[in-house]
Amino acid sequence: MSVVSIRYVGGPTAVVDIDGIRLVTDPTFDTPGDYPIGPDRKLVKTAGPAIEADETGAVDAVLLSHDQHPDNLDESGRAYLSRVPVVLSTAAAHSRLGDAVTALANWETYSLGERLLVTGVPALHGPEGAEAVAGEVTGFVLHGDALPTVYVSGDNASLDHVRAVAERFGPIDVAVLFAGAARTPLFDGAPLTLTSEGAAEAAQILGARHVVPLHFEHWGHFSEGADSLVQAFAGAGLGDRLRLLKPGEVFTG
Repeated sequence: MSVVSIRYVGGPTAVVDIDGIRLVTDPTFDTPGDYPIGPDRKLVKTAGPAIEADETGAVDAVLLSHDQHPDNLDESGRAYLSRVPVVLSTAAAHSRLGDAVTALANWETYSLGERLLVTGVPALHGPEGAEAVAGEVTGFVLHGDALPTVYVSGDNASLDHVRAVAERFGPIDVAVLFAGAARTPLFDGAPLTLTSEGAAEAAQILGARHVVPLHFEHWGHFSEGADSLVQAFAGAGLGDRLRLLKPGEVFTG
């Protein structure tokens, strides 16, 4: 079987290499600072990326979970999209960003290269009913003959959606889980992404051999970080599956 490598850039951003194809998740390359979200709210970025946009090399596609929040697509990330031949995202992102984005519906599949397939999968950015406020979000599964199966959750807080992915694609070789239990005043502070315990449960549901967390640090609205992930995975007996990267580090598996 081919291998996959994942280089952690920071926040939700990683460079994924599989079968000679290079992908970037949710490109965010801006510097630390305050980023407005709506007329009266802001998100605070606390650390910059491990590498600059120019250092990602030639990229074949961007996997964009959603475009409406600056912690998943910032100004540098928007400029980055114009350099990439394929951007896969939601129908809502296509409506806002135009033909630069290819909308990938849930369970719809897009071919990259000779073998690699990318399937859009459901994601829910918060508790039930969050779509009307948080907006449309998607996840992705990378798969193909003799290739590892890689799940990229996007900003998903729903274990029911994780179960749906497991039913169709499990067991998963590498689960890239957006964690951090993001919390804002929306929904009375309910987590908008997986909690650490939720990430461990998702790993169990997926039968994941390896788990690479993203989007659990570098923004002020994350309520659970690296230590919490280590504790949750150890408590679930899954510590040997956790691949907790520091910015710039690479997982190969």
